[in-house]
Amino acid sequence: MTISFRSSIIPKEENGTLRGEDEMESGSGSEHIEGVSGNEQENEQQPKKKRYHRHTIRQIQEMESLFKECPHQDDKQRMKLSQVKFWFQNRLTQMKAQQDRADNAILRAEIEGLKNENYRLQAALRSVICPNCGGPAMLGEIAFDEQQLRIENARLKEELDRVCCIATRYSGRPVQAIGPPPPLLAPSLDLDMNIYGRNFPEPMPTCHDIISVQLLEEVKSMALQFAKSAVDELVKMSQLGEPLWIQNSENGKEALNVEEYGRMFPWPLNLKQHPSEFKTEATRDSAVVIMNSINLVDAFLDSTKWMELFPSIISRAKTVHVFTSGVSGHAKSSLRVMYAELQVLSPLIPTRETHFLRYCQQNVDEGTWAIVDFPIDRYQDILQSSVPRYRRSPSGCIIQDMPNGYSRVTWVEHADIEDKPVHQIFNNFVNSGMAFGAPRWLAVLQRQCERVASLMAGNISDLGVIPSSEARKNLMNLAQRMIRTFSVNISTSSGQSWTALSESSDDTVRITTRKITELGQPNGVILSAVSTTWLPYPHYLVFDLLRDERRRSQLDVLSNGNSLHEVAHIANGSHPGNCISLLRVNASVSGLEFEFPSRMVASNPSQNVELILQESCTDQSGSLVVYTTIDVDAIQLAMSGEDPSCIPLLPMGFSIVPVTPTADENPIPSSGDENNSSASCLLTVGLQVLASTIPTAKLNLSSVTAISNHLCNTVHQINAALSNSSSSICPDNSSSIMLGGSSTEPPPAAAATAPPKQ
Repeated sequence: MTISFRSSIIPKEENGTLRGEDEMESGSGSEHIEGVSGNEQENEQQPKKKRYHRHTIRQIQEMESLFKECPHQDDKQRMKLSQVKFWFQNRLTQMKAQQDRADNAILRAEIEGLKNENYRLQAALRSVICPNCGGPAMLGEIAFDEQQLRIENARLKEELDRVCCIATRYSGRPVQAIGPPPPLLAPSLDLDMNIYGRNFPEPMPTCHDIISVQLLEEVKSMALQFAKSAVDELVKMSQLGEPLWIQNSENGKEALNVEEYGRMFPWPLNLKQHPSEFKTEATRDSAVVIMNSINLVDAFLDSTKWMELFPSIISRAKTVHVFTSGVSGHAKSSLRVMYAELQVLSPLIPTRETHFLRYCQQNVDEGTWAIVDFPIDRYQDILQSSVPRYRRSPSGCIIQDMPNGYSRVTWVEHADIEDKPVHQIFNNFVNSGMAFGAPRWLAVLQRQCERVASLMAGNISDLGVIPSSEARKNLMNLAQRMIRTFSVNISTSSGQSWTALSESSDDTVRITTRKITELGQPNGVILSAVSTTWLPYPHYLVFDLLRDERRRSQLDVLSNGNSLHEVAHIANGSHPGNCISLLRVNASVSGLEFEFPSRMVASNPSQNVELILQESCTDQSGSLVVYTTIDVDAIQLAMSGEDPSCIPLLPMGFSIVPVTPTADENPIPSSGDENNSSASCLLTVGLQVLASTIPTAKLNLSSVTAISNHLCNTVHQINAALSNSSSSICPDNSSSIMLGGSSTEPPPAAAATAPPKQ
């Protein structure tokens, strides 16, 4: 190809210097200099500053046209373009860079699409249902030899875990077995019931669990823009009264004026789309907690500590990405993306999952900290994977330091939730804001701060049978893990599916199984059953019955007719019901040694000693009584200062939340407070049994029937005990209670309320 080059392209100084100073510096990179004066020739050996030519617009247009005709020149053409060859080289490099960027963008989009498609296919495989049994399907037929190998492999892994646990006891350090990767599909259980949809130790990640770098950068630019506005909104929401908050004259509760809120905060975080599909939940509360602001802020910014602070509310949490972490570890200004799954202790209420931005800011002048959570706005639909859809509007707390290490916390909880029906027995509890509202968050925070203060206390002189402060701390940590395990196992956390045994809408009994292979719980197949019953008694009255080992031993279904005796007691709160107890079952006081860490043995060698670890706690949002049987060796391990994380726990217990019946019902006045005689509660009973020690074992229907009957008998005996204790006040009221896991639901007008002050 022959190209003619015009002389105007080459910027020679034929008539002296170039016209205008703008033409003195060239971007072409040419080092050719013409028109050298005599003085310059005399100083030729001296260092001289290079002058570059700047091409005119016409010259650039000419070179662009030549470049389009022939971007790659041969040697002869390059000789003709010697004075402007650098321009062509730069232009060619620029074109390649642009093409590379375009190709990279296309490839990244294809990779993201393939990843999302892969995750969707994996999720679809998990939900494949066998048309014959209704359980999870297996991909293809497994040969008999392969099936036998899998059974043998499971047995060997169980033996390995047992050996690791024994080695941990005697070596003083945890010995972890090599954990197998989670299977793509769960092994089917031999049951003629469409249940047990989840048997995974951990849920398979979906495409919503992974946020790409590009998305994080877009989120960061948006978050920095709205973080200050979110803090301002939180402060106003916590301080302002009417017309933003309207007080109900009947029950004294506050309700958010949604219209006024929209006028006062007209920024993009307000939910505008699908208003009929979402409902707004907004509550606020204030209280004093026994923890300083620095420790509180540190707990809120650490996802693990945050979960430990709210074990009954947060089932899962993680920090996805940290944009800014503050200065020297102190979060004077911190921004991060977080994920959380919130729960209520019942399989009848679905968990709420959300990704959100958490921003922390310190106001030095006022001595306060603001911790605000706000949504990731337009990316919420991309990241939202749970049902019902949940969107956390600007929520959080204002922390004000007080003397003696206390803090005043003002909490605002504001969210938009997809308007999906819940079970009728929990309808009022959820709609009133008690299930996920600020009063529950703050009540749990108060109680847990007292527990942390008790855990960290080092000046306790009377430890009783507990040999040391370290043993006391180990026992408290063991009880904390028991509470957390119980809370997660009786909810719908991690997609755990539950099945009703009856088609009746009033039935609240739910059954599920889990396959456990990791340390911390008994290895094998765990069968769980949960039931909720409405009781016309104040929640603290039910709590007092269930936490008292002397009164609870009268319930044959719980104690098997054996007496219970408390051998160790740890108070972990200001309320006497907030405590940890170590109970002895079926042993006389004279026949047992109480010295630790010596072995707890009965004087009669043929008599077996069984121990129960129990923690009870109560606050205005409700009460918990959780316990588990534990052997003497495990208690000795904890008492000797060893790590108790390998001790297997299979907790059972009770969750009691307060509600208020209507005037149509026949209330039982409480002896503690006549002004709150109309209070009632919802009692949730959670039982767990080790159905088989082999994780691959098949479960028969008789095991399900047995635990269901045991659950119904438990509820029946609790009702009978409460009825007998209050028969002198209202002998005929017990007839209004339906037993066996059925719900006698309060009419819809009933609203949840806090129990009277203890």
